[in-house]
Amino acid sequence: MPMVDVYAAAGTFSDSHQLAVDLASAVMQVEQVPDIAMFRKNTAAFVHDLPADSLSNVDGDSSYVRVQVLTNAGALDREKQLALVSRLTEIVARRRLGAGRARQHQCRAGDGRPRRARRPARPGQLAAVGSAGRPAGRFSRPS
Repeated sequence: MPMVDVYAAAGTFSDSHQLAVDLASAVMQVEQVPDIAMFRKNTAAFVHDLPADSLSNVDGDSSYVRVQVLTNAGALDREKQLALVSRLTEIVARRRLGAGRARQHQCRAGDGRPRRARRPARPGQLAAVGSAGRPAGRFSRPS
């Protein structure tokens, strides 16, 4: 059962519910599962509003958005993983207040090492998106 978790400072999104609906729908579309109740009720997204002082980079900027996708191992091949990162980036950027655009910051390989989303990995190098509880992707506002 795929799950999407979005972590951001409170007030980052004007309509968290619609963001959750859009993200869950995108996961279903990219996975290419049938549009039936079983999948619709078991694919979910959760938007976590955090106090702005609870997240930061080294310079003190707290305008980051973290998106984590958990799915069963093998549910997404490499092509679908890349498509999902791109699609979720687009949705987060569109729903974010005051954002011109977002950039794909990084995704993690199955061994936990950072890997740029646009740099292709060798076959078998990237595990299922978000497997083993590792972050599937982080998105941030360009500086």
